[in-house]
Amino acid sequence: QVPLVESGGGLVQPGGSLRLSCAASGSIFSIYAMGWYRQAPGKQRELVAVITTDGRLNYADSVKGRFTISRDNAKNTVYLQMDSLKSEDTAVYYCNAVGPTKGSWGQGTQVTVSS
Repeated sequence: QVPLVESGGGLVQPGGSLRLSCAASGSIFSIYAMGWYRQAPGKQRELVAVITTDGRLNYADSVKGRFTISRDNAKNTVYLQMDSLKSEDTAVYYCNAVGPTKGSWGQGTQVTVSS
């Protein structure tokens, strides 16, 4: 399986914005709902945003109103627009399918929110 490839992370001040991108294989992207996950140091990986194949959205309470997930079906790409970033958003961010069938996890992209 080809690993998913995340990009767009970086260092940003509190209140700032970042846009993450994730390139997925067509076999995963076209069939399953896709999600953005994150893992902070010492914590378990958590699912923060979901987009289904027909465009329905769902967010964790911790990011609701600040993060926006979207997908470009022509490019097999999922995006995460992150606004009003907080220090507690600092984590490695990954994308993958949502559910028991997943693609090969990528390296993730580091997001650090700090002044």
